[in-house]
Amino acid sequence: MPLMRIDLIKGHDEAYLKRLLDIAYEVQLSEFSTPVGDRYQILTQHEPFEMQILDTGLNIPRTKDVVVFNLVTRTRTTKAKMAFYRKLTAQLQADLGIAPSDVVVSLVSNNDDDWSFGDGEAQFLNGKL
Repeated sequence: MPLMRIDLIKGHDEAYLKRLLDIAYEVQLSEFSTPVGDRYQILTQHEPFEMQILDTGLNIPRTKDVVVFNLVTRTRTTKAKMAFYRKLTAQLQADLGIAPSDVVVSLVSNNDDDWSFGDGEAQFLNGKL
């Protein structure tokens, strides 16, 4: 159950943005084994000066195509996380030409009692999910 926030610099057309969202969702399905329809994505576009995404001293080049993924998710194994990073960057490069060096991912783990999908309920806890 990831809640996926995606930030990137303005300037891409609708088809590019839709494909970006679809790729991220497809990789989520395959690497985190989430159910089909478990799709919560928020894409935000920024002016170039609003995104300062440096490399933490790793000498990783960034371009105007930099994209940051922040996922709030149930706990995942290290193996699943590593596979997610690899597949996401590979697919973004293959389909959209985004360099792997322009993909930043942050996962934030939480628990079942941290989710409510509406109606003031905790569906993971009350058995509805």
